[in-house]
Amino acid sequence: MTQVAPIPAGFSTVTPHLVCEGAADAIEFYKKAFGAEDMGRMPGPGGKLMHAQIKIGNAVVMLVDDFPDWGSLGPKALKGSPVVLHLYVDDVDAWFKRAVEAGATAKMPPADMFWGDRYGQVTDPFGHTWSIATHKRDMTPEQMQEEMMKQTPGCPGQ
Repeated sequence: MTQVAPIPAGFSTVTPHLVCEGAADAIEFYKKAFGAEDMGRMPGPGGKLMHAQIKIGNAVVMLVDDFPDWGSLGPKALKGSPVVLHLYVDDVDAWFKRAVEAGATAKMPPADMFWGDRYGQVTDPFGHTWSIATHKRDMTPEQMQEEMMKQTPGCPGQ
């Protein structure tokens, strides 16, 4: 009898699973904005997607259409989401520009941050917020704390 891996090949321990109004359109957006690879789709009732998978870099992201009757709601129906998907890339400025050109809304332009990353945020047309970063320097927790105090005047604890 063959042993089945508890985590399928190509997956990590945590895998984002996004609910979208228009998951098929979201896949096309992610292909343009983040260079996603379409790994497959499982159609469901009324042409909606019951399940889909894409790969961005070395990470798998699952998607599903919203199904309000089943309690499956995306950020648009919920009027936002507290979740931010974080993307580490080789050139944050280029990736940020490409995402905006593909239809994302710039939320925070890339800037050098106190923790050593160049970092920005976009919101995709489906309501999901993505942070995009390039790690620029390794820092100790003490160095990060010192830089945070310099960059964020009035920060609690000052």
